[in-house]
Amino acid sequence: MAATVNRGLNGAMLCGLLLPGLFAGWSACVQAEIYKYEDRFGNVYFTDEPMKGVGVRLTWRASDDPWYRQFTRINLNDYERNRKRLTPLINAVAREAGLPSALLHAVVQAESAYDPEALSKKGARGLMQLMPKTAEAYGVYDSWDPKQNLTGGARYLNQLIEMFDQDLSLALAAYNAGENAVKRYGNKIPPYPETQTYVERVLDFYEKNRG
Repeated sequence: MAATVNRGLNGAMLCGLLLPGLFAGWSACVQAEIYKYEDRFGNVYFTDEPMKGVGVRLTWRASDDPWYRQFTRINLNDYERNRKRLTPLINAVAREAGLPSALLHAVVQAESAYDPEALSKKGARGLMQLMPKTAEAYGVYDSWDPKQNLTGGARYLNQLIEMFDQDLSLALAAYNAGENAVKRYGNKIPPYPETQTYVERVLDFYEKNRG
């Protein structure tokens, strides 16, 4: 396995970006540009400044990642701090909703990177990226309030899991694209690249969280 080296990048950001392919989705409003380099020995370097000199090649940078462009506002710098701070609340809401805490964490990771103030260009808000109509339907009157947002999102996810007979992949696809889209394609994951990537990402996070 290639070593991962932190060069001039705070630890919280590094933690949040170890797998940019999985985190390929968070915002044009990142507080600092992030670069990923690899040297000829397979060592990987994450940095918030371009690396000068020879011997390394640029393999990824945040501003080129299309998923980031769907956000108007998101903060990746405080990923690890927010994760630690919100973990007790997420675990409690998961228990109340009858969901595995690892699953709720996975959705929060994919949706907002644990940023309670994340805002997408479509208007989705908060930790679970609730659209205003969805928030209203599940009794969420303040989407910026972490507990309300988590509770509403967990209830919605639970309903989708029941709707699609415990098929988690379909439930997640519906959470991303809407239940009508899943039904329209014969109860299959819709052929939308964003939705397909989303389902894979959440399931990957879920598996890692369980482990």
